[in-house]
Amino acid sequence: MKLRTKYILFVGLIHLVALVLTFIIFQENRILFIASEVVVIVSLVIFWQLYRQLISPLKTLMQGIDAIRDRDFNVKFVTTGKYEMDQLIKVYNAMIDELREERTKQEQQHFFLEKLINTSPTGIIILDFDESIHQVNPLALKLLGLEEKVLLGKPVHSIFHPLLQEISRLHSGESKTVHVNGIETYKLQKSHFIDRGFARYFIMLEELTIEILAAEKKAYGKVIRMMAHEVNNTIGPVNSILQSTLQSQQNSPVINNALQVAIDRNLHLNQFMRNFADIVRLPAPQVKTIDLNKLVEQTGQLMALSAGEKEISFRYELANGPIMIQADNLQLEQALINIVKNAIEAIPGKGSIQFITQAWPRQLVIRDSGKGIAPEVADQIFSPFFSTRKDGQGIGLTLTREILLNHGFEFSLQTTAPGNTEFTILFEQ
Repeated sequence: MKLRTKYILFVGLIHLVALVLTFIIFQENRILFIASEVVVIVSLVIFWQLYRQLISPLKTLMQGIDAIRDRDFNVKFVTTGKYEMDQLIKVYNAMIDELREERTKQEQQHFFLEKLINTSPTGIIILDFDESIHQVNPLALKLLGLEEKVLLGKPVHSIFHPLLQEISRLHSGESKTVHVNGIETYKLQKSHFIDRGFARYFIMLEELTIEILAAEKKAYGKVIRMMAHEVNNTIGPVNSILQSTLQSQQNSPVINNALQVAIDRNLHLNQFMRNFADIVRLPAPQVKTIDLNKLVEQTGQLMALSAGEKEISFRYELANGPIMIQADNLQLEQALINIVKNAIEAIPGKGSIQFITQAWPRQLVIRDSGKGIAPEVADQIFSPFFSTRKDGQGIGLTLTREILLNHGFEFSLQTTAPGNTEFTILFEQ
């Protein structure tokens, strides 16, 4: 039962008792009875007026509470001229002004934060209290290569993605550099903030690939140019002396053979340095429209003899019709030759190499049946001059990497299953 109902019943009961008592006491004296009845009626009128004055602030307060409950901070009341009521109205109006100003501030801050997150040059992932993904900004979606609906509401560890798996192993305050597909490099940093008394985590995801590749190229380019300069300046005069000595009629056959070996070795060293210098001197691609299928067939014809010597067969699964791409024909052909050469060397005996093209999205997959890439070297396969062969120089993949990066093509090299290694090039720019 409401308080006002109890109050009305109580006052009504008191006045009813008063009426009965006046009837019993003053029934023989009509004048006193009438006077007492008038007093009771006047009392009821006064009670009703007081009740209205007391209940009005409560009604106003309830209306204000309902407005606050509905988050409507625009409801204000005008003063009535009654002191107590006006004091209550002033306090309520001041409180509503504060709430409205605070809400406006929070909305502005929230809008600014949302704008900052969505336009940030760093990928940002915000986790909920249970470490499920609550929000992902556009750059993070682009770096992960996943759609928002695949991520939202799911725990980080439950999504099979190399970066998300690394994120799930990070602790707050930690940062880590991660290599993906041997070429892409990312920096992950995890931190937290307190929301309603609980810790919520957020992850900053930054791609370092371009910066690292530029720094690497600057470093090894300087070394190669210095080495090439010193080797060329030394080999030229030395070979000239050796040639002059070789032409002398006073040398024995043994000495002449030794001189010829030295000359050949110098020429080999000179060619060795030229191979390295080609990477540094790689010109900007002369881009034109070419047919990817035709280029693949030409590359297969060029490498068919080398493959045949090891009993390796070529298989073609080319998309119907031409696939037109924008590329430097000579440079891309050299890149494909290097890829196929590596595939041939990766197959220890008989095997096969598949060339698979796709019209949409435009891509090329070169798949070999070789021994695959060992997990311990997977992150280094595109490192400058890294090679798993004893006599390898690591030039082929380094040059291939530079050609594809200069074209802006995405690429990866990975072993997807035993006896199944794929080099994938995506031509969508």
